[in-house]
Amino acid sequence: MINKQKIIHIKIVTFKFFSVIFLLSFATGYSQDTINLDDLINEALNNNPQIKSFYNKSQADLAKIPQVGSLPDPILSVNIMNLPVNSFDFDQEPMTGKQIGLMQKFPFPGKLSLKEKIFSESAEVSKQSYNELKNQITNDVKKSYFDLFFVNTAVKTTEKNQALVQEFVKIAETKYSVGKGLQQDVLKAQVELSKVTDKLIQLQQKREVIEARINTILNRPVETKLGEVSEPSFFTLNYDFAGLKDLSLENRPLISAWQAMKRKSVEKINLARKDYWPDFSIGIAYTQRDELQNGMPGYDFLSGGISLNLPIYFSSKQSKKVEETRYGKKMIEESYNNIVNQVYFALDIKLTEADKNSKLLDLFKTGIIPQASQSLGSAMIGYQTDKVDFLTLINNQMTLFNYELDYYRVLSDYNKNIADLEFIVGVELTEKKEN
Repeated sequence: MINKQKIIHIKIVTFKFFSVIFLLSFATGYSQDTINLDDLINEALNNNPQIKSFYNKSQADLAKIPQVGSLPDPILSVNIMNLPVNSFDFDQEPMTGKQIGLMQKFPFPGKLSLKEKIFSESAEVSKQSYNELKNQITNDVKKSYFDLFFVNTAVKTTEKNQALVQEFVKIAETKYSVGKGLQQDVLKAQVELSKVTDKLIQLQQKREVIEARINTILNRPVETKLGEVSEPSFFTLNYDFAGLKDLSLENRPLISAWQAMKRKSVEKINLARKDYWPDFSIGIAYTQRDELQNGMPGYDFLSGGISLNLPIYFSSKQSKKVEETRYGKKMIEESYNNIVNQVYFALDIKLTEADKNSKLLDLFKTGIIPQASQSLGSAMIGYQTDKVDFLTLINNQMTLFNYELDYYRVLSDYNKNIADLEFIVGVELTEKKEN
């Protein structure tokens, strides 16, 4: 009678197990509010301290342009001329006077406009560096968002597995207590439960790290909790390698910054050549004289003059300056070529990864997951007819859950690939039809 009751209890526990499988298959996870990727990006672009720093740097460089294009400040002088020290009288000597003068320096024509062009290109470099940082921060937010989606999904899947193993432990213990099961099944189930619990702890810790990373980018307190993440969409990438290369040359701020540096290096050579020509200064002075003690009238003087520097050491100074700027131009050109090659290399890697993950997603959707579902269905039928043991059944269920988790991991990786490609080319690529 007791054994019959225990057998009935086993059937009840087994029924509960199948009920758990059914319910977990349709579980929706957390009830937290869903966070929006675009909102996170906008918040990061508005609040990130590094972006604000780069913005202020770009504005500071813009303010330099009119400064370097202006003439040097004129020099005003007030002088006392030929004052006798025996009396300090202004009416004793005919050459004594009080003078006021004004002098203005004029760089050789063309120098100021070249300096303006050089600093305009420097300001363009700062602007494109600012845009590059904005793209980098946007990319960081996107990838962290997709990481958070996968970790949240992994936590939910692991919790499903944990619930299944807990039910398996109950069934294994009940069957063993009535002599219908093996002790090794009980021990194996308990070990499996410990492994799943350990994995869940690791995933929860990883989620906290990702949340802290996102909060840091957004300039929030690192302990701020984030909501649920919607499943990202799958978009077909409608660009080939050649098309992405063209987009990067046109839109990548990093490349635009180096193009500005190339233009700047040309203008620096032109300015160095202008140093072969002298700068000059024009001055004018007015001297007021008093009537002398002997009655001689003191007439005022008006003076003027021009002065210029003589670049007579051009062979060791100006010529070497031109040579220096030419080498600088070559250095910039080779650095630019290196940057472009690195961009193309990164494009090739990310495009290959995106293509691989796209094929894997199709394989999971059309092959692996449907086949795993069929295998689970067959195992359920076999278990009910005692043709399949319980361990095989639970392994099939956990395998299905893990394949689903692999699908979401690949989906997350694919969207991160797209985010990287968008960062590399400097423009959005996802304005396409959804698969």
